[in-house]
Amino acid sequence: MKKLFLPLLALLPLLAGAQFIYPETKKVDTVDTYHGTAVPDPYRWLENDHSQETKDWVTAQNKVTFDYLDKINYRKQWLKRLEEINDYPKYSSPFRKGEYFYFSKNNGLQNQSVLYRQKGLDGKPEEVLDPNKFAEDGTTSLATFSLSKDGRYAVVGKSKGGSDWRTFYVMDMNTLQYLPDSLEWVKVSGASWQGNGFFYSRYPTPEKGKELSTKNEDHQVYYHTVGTPQAADKLVYSDAANPQRFHGVFTDETESYVLLNISDRGKGKNGNALWYYKQGSSDNAFAPIIAEPGEYSYNFIGEHNGKFYLSTNDGARNRKIILVDPQRPAKENWQTIIPEAKENISSVSMAGDKLFITYLKDVTSRVYVYNLSGKKEGEVKLPALGTAGGFGGEKPDKFVFYTFTSITFPPTIYRYDIATGESTVFRKPEVKFNPEEYVTEQVFYTSKDSTKVPMFITYKKGTVMNGKNPTILYGYGGFNISSNPSFSPARITWLEQGGIYCIANLRGGSEYGEKWHEAGMKLKKQTVFDDCIAAAEFLQKKKYTSPQFLAVQGGSNGGLLVGAVINQRPDLFKVAIPQVGVMDMLRYQKFTIGWNWIPEYGSSDNAVDFKNLFGYSPIHNIKSGVNYPATLVTTADHDDRVVPAHSFKYAATLQEKYKGNNPMLIRIDVNSGHGASNLKKGLETTADIYSFVFYNMGITPKFPGMKPVEKKGF
Repeated sequence: MKKLFLPLLALLPLLAGAQFIYPETKKVDTVDTYHGTAVPDPYRWLENDHSQETKDWVTAQNKVTFDYLDKINYRKQWLKRLEEINDYPKYSSPFRKGEYFYFSKNNGLQNQSVLYRQKGLDGKPEEVLDPNKFAEDGTTSLATFSLSKDGRYAVVGKSKGGSDWRTFYVMDMNTLQYLPDSLEWVKVSGASWQGNGFFYSRYPTPEKGKELSTKNEDHQVYYHTVGTPQAADKLVYSDAANPQRFHGVFTDETESYVLLNISDRGKGKNGNALWYYKQGSSDNAFAPIIAEPGEYSYNFIGEHNGKFYLSTNDGARNRKIILVDPQRPAKENWQTIIPEAKENISSVSMAGDKLFITYLKDVTSRVYVYNLSGKKEGEVKLPALGTAGGFGGEKPDKFVFYTFTSITFPPTIYRYDIATGESTVFRKPEVKFNPEEYVTEQVFYTSKDSTKVPMFITYKKGTVMNGKNPTILYGYGGFNISSNPSFSPARITWLEQGGIYCIANLRGGSEYGEKWHEAGMKLKKQTVFDDCIAAAEFLQKKKYTSPQFLAVQGGSNGGLLVGAVINQRPDLFKVAIPQVGVMDMLRYQKFTIGWNWIPEYGSSDNAVDFKNLFGYSPIHNIKSGVNYPATLVTTADHDDRVVPAHSFKYAATLQEKYKGNNPMLIRIDVNSGHGASNLKKGLETTADIYSFVFYNMGITPKFPGMKPVEKKGF
């Protein structure tokens, strides 16, 4: 095939006021027919991420993008400020195994956090694993760390370049040396110990060269015995008749019970099946508690006196806690321990013979403690309105740890004494900023169908609401995931430059339970876009900002949101930042684990779903003659969750059809995945995004010695 790229010297955009010149992207005559509708796919060849043509295209696109970004004279200063504010020690909550407490720590600007352990809470920390040494460029991370019940061994899972693939190793915790064990092609899996080995899930070895794009099917569960090769692992469970099911086996705290979780999202089912066997039974054969995956989910919390505590939305859209006797698993024998409440249960944990239940009330955490009979014993008093997480532990524990955060409240670790119900600060970060300088409002705006939607708005005190404030509107709206208020040191650099940051709690998430989720999925997906559009209109009506100073940002499902919203209402935004987005809604299910999203979106294989998907799919709804916002698409070469072909094809289509003066650029990171593979890459991406936004709004940040930037000479 002939390469149709312009010489690199000709790829630079022309002077301000003229159109950009992009790499000329070849078009092919590929046409698919869906239920009688012919749909061209001229950039299908970009789906081949290993072809030389695609690699050349990536190089040419990055040349244009980074030449553009390099001309923004405050970009390096923004990165420097990001490094300054991130340069403080960050800790994870400790967890106990035997006499040791384990925790991770990042000294400040380390690419990866380091794992430590110490004897008792006052012991001297000892380094266990330093993932910064896994790879020279710091892009291999510690993705799994699972200790055996006696603490003698640990499974160490590594992710290379941000990929979802894991390689499992076994470490001797007495010597802190690796054993010869090495397990490959692990994905969507933990490591659950029992005896001298552990259960894990993997896929068959993918075709060479297609490891990051091929459809993942036939998820299999194995048992690995320490000290043996992977080829000797015992197949525990597989289901060739249902290749798009996820299978995961895990054990309870005592390792007495082995549980099998099965989901069938490839067939559009949101729920799961749950099977079990008791160790020492005659044949170790799984018996059903829930025989087949269907509409409802059943999450194992813990075991007590031979009975299982489960969290479920079966008959409780906001979830409830039930007690099930696995020997009498019929539904009529279930006992409701904690009934459904007005607020949605967001998480449940068991420790010290107590249940810790976290509810969401208007997108902020409320945590209550119950005994195992379901009697409420108290509330964990949180320091402010925000997000709490943690509370994990084991039955003998007398205290647990949790982390609390909010938009201007850095993650602080608390120790909760179970007997007294008192919380004390265990570790408080020292971030170089003053939270008293900022304000966070929670507003409730009205969407298209009159539904009230919450949104958090954060800005510097004294900001004048005159419609001229640079503002980022962030949204996600999907997969039953709540966009809770949390702290980001990177975001502080936006706020201190006079920026306003808004988090819209769009439907499709779990903010108000399954009802809120269902209102933004499948045939109702347009509701999510309407919620985002209404948020932008609200911000402009109330003079927080205006179309000249509003950017919309989102990643993954949020990248889809950005693409759809700027197609429908480009007039509302000056800048768009779609990150690692699902942009081709007709073919997403054909790559890696994309079929897992069918319950959320529907599938183009279904005629009704196709009509809905085709109506909002970002790639298929870009039109000529529309003044799109300045757009910076971001993706990465090792993203094997939302493959980069989505962003490649989307950017190529924008560049082909848009004829205005705004830049339509794509930034393609290397050795990175669905999220940044290390801290350095994450900060560089953020600096580029914030600089791109300010530059295209015509704003110069207030860094020392800054002079206004003139938009010319590119």
